[in-house]
Amino acid sequence: MNLYNLIIQDKEQISLNEVFLNKNNRDQLVQLIKEHTYVKELQEYGLPVNNKILLQGSSGCGKTMTAKALAHALGKNIIILNLSNIVSSRIGETSQNIKMIFDKAARERSVLFLDELDQIGKARGSDDKDVGEMRRLVNTLIQLIDYYPENALLLCATNHPEIIDTALLRRFQLKINYEMPSAEFLDSYYDQLLNRFPEDLQKIERKYAVSFAEAKDHALTSVKAGLIQKLEAKEIIQS
Repeated sequence: MNLYNLIIQDKEQISLNEVFLNKNNRDQLVQLIKEHTYVKELQEYGLPVNNKILLQGSSGCGKTMTAKALAHALGKNIIILNLSNIVSSRIGETSQNIKMIFDKAARERSVLFLDELDQIGKARGSDDKDVGEMRRLVNTLIQLIDYYPENALLLCATNHPEIIDTALLRRFQLKINYEMPSAEFLDSYYDQLLNRFPEDLQKIERKYAVSFAEAKDHALTSVKAGLIQKLEAKEIIQS
């Protein structure tokens, strides 16, 4: 399989201010950006730079947006790889593909974002006859993480950290938790999403106990429905 077919092409530019984060997560990410901004100065004092980060928790709560925002803040290219798309029936081929992508990211000093890291954990236990092969794949990934250079940034995301190999988990210097947003947090998010539309289109029924991604889909669908209704009413009047 061609290397570039495995990489998700996404050029969306997102600033950290556009990502809805609680104060603790935002503070950790700001610190991370500062560490990579002053990486040379920190290294002169023998201080390690955190560059292996695990984003863990609920789906649709900002993990991918965080990765894009970090790349944007650091002025780096982002390489996005969904591990569910790369696991081949031939495990050796999967290891080779992952190694090529790590090499590319390290060479370009990119931000490498591995989504659905738990796919490897799931695969190890899914079929007994493949356990040995999958263990070798996990070992390959551990080695690649261990030797990933400090001047590049590795971000991994998972919705299910509890099923990931513990040896893999230990490689991450920083673990950032993403939880389902509270009603108050969602209201702030809805306000930001809707304030660019005319006031009458902002009056939608708001859904709660959902992720940011679900809230966005719901809000924009409701706005579109309201706008279409207005356009149809206008056409009726004109006719």
